[in-house]
Amino acid sequence: MSITQHDSTSTLIQRRTVESANTERRDSPGEEDDREDSKETRLTLMEEVLLLGLKDREGYTSFWNDCISSGLRGCMLVELALRGRITLEPCGMRRKNLLSRKVVCKSDAPTGDVLLDEALKHVKETQPPEPVQTWVELLSGETWNPLKLHYQLRNVRERLAKSLVEKGVLTTEKQNFLLFDMTTHPLGSGTVKPRLVRRVQDSLLDRWAGDASRLERRTLALLLLAHASDVLENALAPLIDEQYELANKRLRGLLDLDAEVETTRSGACEMLWAVMVAFTK
Repeated sequence: MSITQHDSTSTLIQRRTVESANTERRDSPGEEDDREDSKETRLTLMEEVLLLGLKDREGYTSFWNDCISSGLRGCMLVELALRGRITLEPCGMRRKNLLSRKVVCKSDAPTGDVLLDEALKHVKETQPPEPVQTWVELLSGETWNPLKLHYQLRNVRERLAKSLVEKGVLTTEKQNFLLFDMTTHPLGSGTVKPRLVRRVQDSLLDRWAGDASRLERRTLALLLLAHASDVLENALAPLIDEQYELANKRLRGLLDLDAEVETTRSGACEMLWAVMVAFTK
């Protein structure tokens, strides 16, 4: 059975004291260690967002999170764009807005990830092309058109969790919930999730770049998509009060940016900003 969501009240750890937080900061490995870890266990945006949303011991996401399903589909579109597989059609002379521009296939080369390749196949074979918001709905199965239900990617959370099990990040257990047994995926003993959480925290604190254009594209995507999937709070909650408030202030600054303006900046990922606009409409 697929991962089941549960009450969110037990998801967050209590915030650390100032002394313990400072100790952890001093003892934390540097940026070079993060790069080495990424080489050992390379995760997709979908896997990172799911990992942030999973309860460490219980091994499933919160029952109250109704954003993660569409959020993971948005992650797929952004991941494909970052890998050079899909892009938005040119804005043209009339400067079409992000929600009007269609998603087109740039390269059909396999990514090596089954979910990404499924999504890429759908984009490639769909004519006429569809915009980002439509793709999020189609891949999530949130469409009233029965002829388009075949676009839905099923059991996404369970498939991502199994991928994380194969990478040694999660484990697999069977839990009994009175009326049924459920397969869950608690966190393993590795350092992948702690490093992911620290990376999220540091990107808004110690390694804050100042603005979105200076943030590494994948880090910016993780912050925005984790927020859209309602899992970013899990990474920020352990911070002490002052750090928590500062991180949220900087995050709010990113969320308040004009997406249309950001896409005009050099090196911007148009797909990311299109997805974020789709989520706010």
